[in-house]
Amino acid sequence: MKFETKIGKSSADAIYVHGYNLTDDLIGEITLADMAFLGALHRRPTFEESKMLNACMVAVCEHGFTPSSISARFTYLGAPEAVQAAVAAGLLGAGSVYLGAMENTAQMLQEAWHTYGNDQDITKIARNILEFRQEKKIQVFGFGHPIHKPIDPRSIKLFTLAEELGFSGKHTALMKEIHRQFSDQKGKQITLNAAGAIGAIFSDMNLHYSVVKSFAVAARAVGLIGHIVEEIESGRKESMAQKLYDHIEENTLYSNGMEVNLEN
Repeated sequence: MKFETKIGKSSADAIYVHGYNLTDDLIGEITLADMAFLGALHRRPTFEESKMLNACMVAVCEHGFTPSSISARFTYLGAPEAVQAAVAAGLLGAGSVYLGAMENTAQMLQEAWHTYGNDQDITKIARNILEFRQEKKIQVFGFGHPIHKPIDPRSIKLFTLAEELGFSGKHTALMKEIHRQFSDQKGKQITLNAAGAIGAIFSDMNLHYSVVKSFAVAARAVGLIGHIVEEIESGRKESMAQKLYDHIEENTLYSNGMEVNLEN
């Protein structure tokens, strides 16, 4: 049985990735984010696509203590010989609440245009989305943030860049209209978060929603490096994970009057 892939192949003196010569066309010529784009669309991005993609990935690369960064720190505490395990553990913390909502947002927007048609009034489409999700008790993705209220500064920057680079299209317009109506319903300005902005912008970059989270995960993998390095630089005893573990251990939990042993 013969197995083939169009992604990469090698000869004695050359390596090809998606049809490009690795040493002549890619190394020193494109960014890591561009490589991710190449993998998703099988071509190098334009200047505008590259700048927009890199901006979006930088926006979600790092955001302090989140489930992903805490998971990475704890895993490194238990397995310092396996940095890859710490990164992997951190990526497992990327879901619909943290980081992964941009995929859900993109799906919501792309399916809405597919369902209602490009000639439908955008105000009506936004209203239909909100009414359907509220009736079915389905979350309206891309909104809310525990810290950034009522404005997520990342969203403002990304929408501005999208306008400058030509990626502020129908999906971004629909997202902004949903935001307007949603805020009117709540009687206050609801935060349109970075995941919501990126979901809309990536959709206007013609990225299918099924690959959107892949870019978020790749970006967060880079961000996790900083958390692991900070643990290394602090030393095991002074590391954040060790201090947190010690705090939990010192405040031993009790359940139904019985001590819960936190040791193995």
